[in-house]
Amino acid sequence: MEKFNRSFVVLSTLMLMFLFKLVNAVDPWAVTEWGDAHATFYGGNDASGTMGGACGYGNLYSLGYGTASTALSNGLFNNGLSCGACYTIECKLEGSKWCYPGKSITVTATNACPPGSEGGWCDPPRLHFDLSYPMFQTLAQPVGGVIPVKYKRVPCAKQGGIRFTLHGNPWFNYVLVHNVGGDGDVAGLSIKGENGGWTTMRQNWGQFWSASENVVGQALSFRVTLGSGKSQDFNNVASANWSFGQTYEADNNQNF
Repeated sequence: MEKFNRSFVVLSTLMLMFLFKLVNAVDPWAVTEWGDAHATFYGGNDASGTMGGACGYGNLYSLGYGTASTALSNGLFNNGLSCGACYTIECKLEGSKWCYPGKSITVTATNACPPGSEGGWCDPPRLHFDLSYPMFQTLAQPVGGVIPVKYKRVPCAKQGGIRFTLHGNPWFNYVLVHNVGGDGDVAGLSIKGENGGWTTMRQNWGQFWSASENVVGQALSFRVTLGSGKSQDFNNVASANWSFGQTYEADNNQNF
């Protein structure tokens, strides 16, 4: 009986440890403690090849992201819901002779690094950052090619308010969300005209969100939900005379 009790205690302890790990598991794109990955670079010396991409941001200069950007492997991209997230990255000195000591970068996720590219480094389940060339050369000598890095999620520091670029037509709203401070990653979006209630939009691709709701001629509000589950309403971002093809900026962003 004593042997049985001892075995039961050991088994119970192991089960509790397993459950604790499950409860405290963090998705790799959301880690705020240092995690391990690798990094390469793309886009040319001037980063011109990083424009566009799977997040939908288009011209990274005009949207304020500049060259401080990265593409993410599938293991980090989260089907586009990691777009806009910010990461601090350091080269692991013990893993490569090409690392510069004491250097770190903070970049915004603006693109995906598809499987089969970069010599397979972006293949699932690998965690990989395909950095703009200027960012890579801040961390290591480019001749290194592929470097081991450590990374963690950090708050995004953006200038101005969260921005909504409106596309589509009266029967189809197509909204790009960008310049998101704080957590940076948008996981849900709703739209409301001043004469109606909230309509949940669906992710179309990257950070483009769509809904079939005619809100032409109405002041527009948006409800933004981040990957952390935090949600905030941005009321009357666009006045009733808004038009497609224009970008509208909320008054606040930094407390998001």
